[in-house]
Amino acid sequence: MNRNRLKAPLAAVLLHLHCLLAALVLVLPTVGCKTPSSQPPPPPSPALHRYEFSSPHMGTLFRAILFATNAATAQTAADAAFRRIAALEEIMSDYQADSELNRLRDAPHGIPIVVSHDLFRVMEQAQWLARKSDGAFDVTAGAFVRLWRFSRKRHTLPTPDEIQTARQASGYKLLQLDPRSHTITKLVPGMRFDLGGIAKGYAADEALAILRFHGVHRALVAASGDLALGDPPPGQPGWTVGISEIGSRSNHIVKTLRLSNAGISTSGDAEQALEIHGVRYSHILNPKTGLGLTNRIQATVIAPNATLSDALATTVCILGPQKGLRLVNSIPRTHAAIFWMQSNHIDRVWSPRFPKE
Repeated sequence: MNRNRLKAPLAAVLLHLHCLLAALVLVLPTVGCKTPSSQPPPPPSPALHRYEFSSPHMGTLFRAILFATNAATAQTAADAAFRRIAALEEIMSDYQADSELNRLRDAPHGIPIVVSHDLFRVMEQAQWLARKSDGAFDVTAGAFVRLWRFSRKRHTLPTPDEIQTARQASGYKLLQLDPRSHTITKLVPGMRFDLGGIAKGYAADEALAILRFHGVHRALVAASGDLALGDPPPGQPGWTVGISEIGSRSNHIVKTLRLSNAGISTSGDAEQALEIHGVRYSHILNPKTGLGLTNRIQATVIAPNATLSDALATTVCILGPQKGLRLVNSIPRTHAAIFWMQSNHIDRVWSPRFPKE
């Protein structure tokens, strides 16, 4: 695993992390004692030091920043977290031929297939959001994703026949989940899956949970534009996260937040756009059309966890600012900042309770 310190900022979400090392002091009340001075003061907690690790998974570089009492504890926790991410990649990758996701793809339709706990959890969350967004988020659109990957390589649009064939094999209503038997049933042949809009956030959440299991609570895990945030750095109210504006090449920060125990994700077409016949297409696919988005939009979503923020950031881009904001505002403890290009200027909209600096 490569664990070199990163120099480049994270996509549209920039981290400004404090390097100040602070000691945590437990102030314990005296119990059953007439005079407080009769008891010696409690010893100070060990100093926490900042450590940073990185490892490539799921087509990106996962990064863990954590505070621990010593290097051995930090290394052990980070190694365990990256092993968890690697295991999830074996389950959810649509590139690895023998992944569990692709074994589900190749299984016969019409037959309930027993899947792992992790795959079922992600599919369950995806189906919930698909219903809530009326199909704007749809992990069954893998056939469209495959077509669009070919289009990006050939710089040509899919043909109408190709789009129609993919449409017949896609649709969240054509997938059934049974929580009692932990089975998934495809109702049509040829269905393919793409978890690119949710798997990284889930992996970041799971890696953060592993760090906590190892006693490391002041930590974050970053996967491209998705951040899973734990307890804040010592002596700080939260992790400092900056939001840059769509199309910003200079990483101009328009809002700074201090967050902890939450997920935050940014999705947009800043650097992966494709132009075909004079039309600019985003890498974000609209499941309704089978094509990349043609409107320039960026969404930053704060949610209770990175699984939800990851999926919602993509969904908001597909729905657009008005419908996207309504969706986010309907989900408790979830907020969004949305930027989009209108003619030659940038419009913005924020959730009413979007956190202040």
